[in-house]
Amino acid sequence: MAVSRKIKESMEQGSMIRRMFEQGAALRLERGGENVFDLSLGNPVVEPPAAFFAELRRLADSPEPGMHRYMPNAGYVETRAAVAAQLAEETGLAFTHDEVVMTVGAGGALNVVLKTLLDPGDEVVVFAPYFVEYLFYADNHGGSCRASINGSTKVVLINSPNNPTGVVYDAGLLARLGEIIQTKERQLGTEIFLLSDEPYRRVLFDGLEYPHVFHHHRRSIVATSHSKDLALPGERIGYIAVHPDYGDKGELMDGLIFCNRTLGFVNAPALMQRIVARLQSETVDVGEYQAKRDFLYGQLRDMRYDVVKPQGAFYMFPRSPIDDDARFVDELMEYGVLVVPGGGFGVPGHFRISYCVEDKTLAGALPGFQAAIERYA
Repeated sequence: MAVSRKIKESMEQGSMIRRMFEQGAALRLERGGENVFDLSLGNPVVEPPAAFFAELRRLADSPEPGMHRYMPNAGYVETRAAVAAQLAEETGLAFTHDEVVMTVGAGGALNVVLKTLLDPGDEVVVFAPYFVEYLFYADNHGGSCRASINGSTKVVLINSPNNPTGVVYDAGLLARLGEIIQTKERQLGTEIFLLSDEPYRRVLFDGLEYPHVFHHHRRSIVATSHSKDLALPGERIGYIAVHPDYGDKGELMDGLIFCNRTLGFVNAPALMQRIVARLQSETVDVGEYQAKRDFLYGQLRDMRYDVVKPQGAFYMFPRSPIDDDARFVDELMEYGVLVVPGGGFGVPGHFRISYCVEDKTLAGALPGFQAAIERYA
């Protein structure tokens, strides 16, 4: 056998998101791309803001000496300082470059944090629905995921705006979560870190402001990327930020920098670090995503789908009209519509739609959604 038993099992249980994306590619070959409406993968269709291309051209036309060499493993000081300045402005906390590590996307950031914090047997609390890769990330570093806090809990991992629902955790919920974590720390005599996965932090609708976790727990860490707010998923550029008032911050930062290197990430991409340093206040046109949300949400509600209106990100998580979400997803595929079963996110009986696609793809999927639900009207 070419791969280990553990990896073989993990591959069989692995991400339905990628599996649906691959099925979509096969379906396009079979039926023609114009007859397939792929709403499975959160791959932004909007382009990066104009400021990104201006900065890219500036660096290409006037390259700085040594701009493609190694840098400190935490990243360029000037890039980390730019990130820290933006966080300080948003939170009112005294962030400096010493609390920031540049990473290879949010996935890299999460793995670095979990590698740094987890001992074998430690647990990570996740709340369903969750991004399925969290289970594998914890397992990568000797941990496992659970739904409740106990004596083995080292991390509580949240994701807001949430993938797959688009729900935003408001300040009241975060305050209550912080209180619960701190109560459990006192009861158990342990430290529990609140780890917030925030790649959709700036993709917010209806004038919402983002409530930061840093105000609710001093042992809080943010892992994020510019994949969504700057529409750069293929560039793999993100960062880790540690609460500036955490008492053992120095040791934690040393651990994060060490793990960033020894996991093989070594450095976040040099060119992207230089570009995003100047784009910390930039965001894609979120209005495009809100318009797509409004269109699709209205259409699905008219078809009598049960769905919560997203507050951010670019996903919807309707309830399947039958309990067997995988079967319903297969039925949608008969009409050329690709979505992801909710069981892959820990909540069977639902399915995830990614609406960060072209308008014609959303419109083209509507007859399939209508025909599928009419079977169970």
